[in-house]
Amino acid sequence: MWIRRASDIASSEITPESVYRNRREFLKAAGLLASASVAALSGTTMLSKASQSGPYDTTETVTPYAYATSYNNYYEFGTDKEDPAIYAVNFKPRPWKVSVEGLVKKPAVYDLDDLIKGFTLEDRIYRMRCVEGWSMVIPWHGFPLAALIKRLEPAASAQYVEFTTIHSPDQMRGQQSRLLSGGLEWPYVEGLRLDESLNPLTLIATGIYAKPLPNQNGAPWRLVAPWKYGFKGIKAIVRIRFVDKQPVTSWMKAWPKAYGFYSNVNPSVDHPNHSQAHERRLGEPWSLFRGDAPRPTLMFNGYADRVGAMYAGMDLRRNY
Repeated sequence: MWIRRASDIASSEITPESVYRNRREFLKAAGLLASASVAALSGTTMLSKASQSGPYDTTETVTPYAYATSYNNYYEFGTDKEDPAIYAVNFKPRPWKVSVEGLVKKPAVYDLDDLIKGFTLEDRIYRMRCVEGWSMVIPWHGFPLAALIKRLEPAASAQYVEFTTIHSPDQMRGQQSRLLSGGLEWPYVEGLRLDESLNPLTLIATGIYAKPLPNQNGAPWRLVAPWKYGFKGIKAIVRIRFVDKQPVTSWMKAWPKAYGFYSNVNPSVDHPNHSQAHERRLGEPWSLFRGDAPRPTLMFNGYADRVGAMYAGMDLRRNY
């Protein structure tokens, strides 16, 4: 049996062309017209914009909830953008255990609710950029990853934080076959440098649009690093490991030429299959998806003033 590797998947397969042509057709394909009207979508956007007040919020128009919860990359449930919303319905995000391991003072297996008890939850509205050329603006609800790291007390020798997603083939169809997962190996692994993890922008999200995090968006909790491409935002985390060497992450292993460890949004570093210089914002008027008015990609996704210093002196084309 021939198994497609991640590098064998054409960009046209990863991002359906139809989404860039007709907004209504996208909504129909995602099964949204039966449950949400255009007026309802607009209302969600207006409500989210009205809540903007924090120091980290973008002032851009928020992507309608229906888009953010139906057009997702979550290969554990399949490679099509609509697969997560369809196949994650019966995923069980509670009860949830988290193993803390490695160079840390408090290694243990924790109940998630005990692990995060007492944290001050915040609302953040972030730009989010996918490596495939599409983007969203999403209101997240959660707490800074730095708060959790402080509670766990990593050793002075810890330089990186490695995260692992749950491995549950009985709940995640994409984990049942590499044909259904784009060739990725399971469980999914991601990582950050320790200073990236401690950056005030780095969030652990437990909610979205003032609602609990849906299964297809990473319930019960997920990582959000808005200056990086979206695949860095690992979902359904069950293991956190503090290490002194750079982790080998899942997409690095599957296709190192395309997906480096850092994966910072950078318009001057192209994906092997396409340019990263422009992006398409889901939820904008459909005429923009025809290429009439391409949106330029911002360095570090527009967060250069908050994260650029971490990469001073680095060759960001080599360290992509």
